[in-house]
Amino acid sequence: MLDLAILLLSVMCLGISCQPITDNQRLFSIAVSRVQHLHLLAQRLFSEFESSLQTEEQRQLNKIFLQDFCNSDYIISPIDKHETQRSSVLKLLSISYRLVESWEFPSRSLSGGSSPRNQISPKLSELKTGILLLIRANQDAPEIFTDTSTLQLAPYGNYYQSLEADESLRRTYELLACFKKDMHKVETYLTVAKCRLSPEANCTL
Repeated sequence: MLDLAILLLSVMCLGISCQPITDNQRLFSIAVSRVQHLHLLAQRLFSEFESSLQTEEQRQLNKIFLQDFCNSDYIISPIDKHETQRSSVLKLLSISYRLVESWEFPSRSLSGGSSPRNQISPKLSELKTGILLLIRANQDAPEIFTDTSTLQLAPYGNYYQSLEADESLRRTYELLACFKKDMHKVETYLTVAKCRLSPEANCTL
């Protein structure tokens, strides 16, 4: 009976199949959980900022943002859900790493004030470390992936310069909107990559 109990405790059910959980699966679960937390936080911060604006301000800022691009758009990523599903696990991990890395510096301006805001930078750092571990665990050769710190661009142009009130409002809106957009991307990519570990699972977006 003891041997049976140990066997049962060492197995976790994933989807509709029961497989022994691996370090890789555990790392994926942690990474997905962390990015889900960041995405929810990004949604909350953006909603709170929008609710503080006048109706006309919201309309104008939304119109401007639709014509603008996020700083992270230089990172080549799947254009739709079909391309996402066709992408390899390593590709999805590499894109996720670059997206998270692109927020290391800009995220500092999101900190301050409330306790949730102060969680952003350390949570991003933890997520980046976790994704890097997953990349190393899922690549076939060390030269496939290299650190991309040299590819970082100046974050959001002159965001950190002294700006007029209206311009500062626009930049804050852009920063929060882009952060929400990018965390949604990373959550999607990591969720799809994690799903690939369960061959019998339905990974349809």
